Amino acid sequence: MTIRSARPADAPHIEVVVAAAFGEPADGRVVRMMRALDQSVATRVSLVAEDAQGVVVGHVRLSRAWLDTRAALVEVLTLTPLAVAPELQSTGIGTRLIAAALARGDELGFPAVFLEGDWRYYGPRGYAPAQALGFQRPSDRIPGPAFQVALLGGRKEGMTGRLVYPEVLWLTDCVGLRDPELAGVEDSLGA
Repeated sequence: MTIRSARPADAPHIEVVVAAAFGEPADGRVVRMMRALDQSVATRVSLVAEDAQGVVVGHVRLSRAWLDTRAALVEVLTLTPLAVAPELQSTGIGTRLIAAALARGDELGFPAVFLEGDWRYYGPRGYAPAQALGFQRPSDRIPGPAFQVALLGGRKEGMTGRLVYPEVLWLTDCVGLRDPELAGVEDSLGA
């Protein structure tokens, strides 16, 4: 398994993996979000995992977002999406992609990488509950435990505030959950 930077020629292969991983059609919401992130120049890091035959089997993307702190608007990253071909999920590919993405974000000097996701999955992979560290969700439709952050070396003291997503995530309706899924998650959390 090789993790490397995505190339333009990888785009159709990435889209196939993402659509399959999210159970969406080829032109689904998550694929449209990725295309829009690229067109808006919000993508900062795009990595693929390829197997021994050179087939793309996983993908992770870090995009520009901002932290609205008291002192300044600070550029941070958001991890979306992480995708692994369904037949290869639970084999460690996602874990390796996350580690490589966080390492790349750190090399680039960013202070933090935020995400919305399953706290049971991301917690052991370097993420912590963001609200407990003084960060505020960009939407109340993100269940508290799902709003997570990995702090990187570029973080400075007092760097907390509200996460501000790029417009693309709002326009593609890729922020948080909507009912009935949101209500089901809240019910399971006892919220």
